Amino acid sequence: MADVLSVPPEHPGGRADAVLAELLGVSRSTAASLLSGGHVLLAGKALAKSARLAPGDVLDVEGPEQTDPLEVVAEKVDGLEILLDDEDFVVVDKPVGVAAHPSPGWVGPTVVGGLAGAGYRITTSGAPERAGIVHRLDVGTSGAMVVAKTEHAYTLLKQAFRDRTVEKVYHAVVQGIPDPLEGTIDAPIGRHPGYDWRFAVVEDGRPSVTHYEVLEAFGRASLVEVHLETGRTHQIRVHFSALRHPCAGDLTYGADPRLAADLGLTRQWLHAHRLAFAHPRTGERVEAVSPYPADLVFALEALRHGGP
Repeated sequence: MADVLSVPPEHPGGRADAVLAELLGVSRSTAASLLSGGHVLLAGKALAKSARLAPGDVLDVEGPEQTDPLEVVAEKVDGLEILLDDEDFVVVDKPVGVAAHPSPGWVGPTVVGGLAGAGYRITTSGAPERAGIVHRLDVGTSGAMVVAKTEHAYTLLKQAFRDRTVEKVYHAVVQGIPDPLEGTIDAPIGRHPGYDWRFAVVEDGRPSVTHYEVLEAFGRASLVEVHLETGRTHQIRVHFSALRHPCAGDLTYGADPRLAADLGLTRQWLHAHRLAFAHPRTGERVEAVSPYPADLVFALEALRHGGP
């Protein structure tokens, strides 16, 4: 990996490891490893992970050489748990900082590599690095994700996601209190006209529909349940940002860094809480529920017990 990155002018800046993780779309630990290894330069000098970055800073990033960025590396992935294990599929509890599959520029762990390291045999068509992948979660989003084991399951599950028959329920903490407390966001999403690594509500974007309900309101933030009708990249983050209620901790989409710091968040408070679909062989309803990980629990409890 070799890249030149600029901290956007509107970015609040902060610790180098946190800012670099956000700009690269990698986990904070991966960013810290790059910094500790002297792979990130500012004005020609190696940058420490605790150094402070400011808007406009330009970074030279020279990552470790990889022979093939799409190679599946069988590895133990910390925090990758199994929620359901069936002969046709496996539902994993994906931790934050883990990508669904290898891709150019990604140097961290993947669900595909973690399953291979745990001894799972995935036999599906398509590119080897995406074996079994029928949908994805962002690197910075945790929660339930299904992976097909067989070609039959792969075909039917992919079709189920296309037909929107899969129930995808997310929980998010968003800034402020949405009004109304229950509603639908129907706004097209496409590439941000000014930033390649961001998405936005744009007139010529793809149709995108998000249903939400406020579960708890805390003043500065609210816990909401979100049902996705479509599955666009960054859909929840973009839609709530467009409402001026970005996910807490989501600095990419306009979250208040002070609230993130108060809640101890180093990523967006967004979790794929429940996944339900028809079993690809029997047709019976299958449901998997992912509990909140520790960092999200900490932030939520801070809000519930008189925090910010």
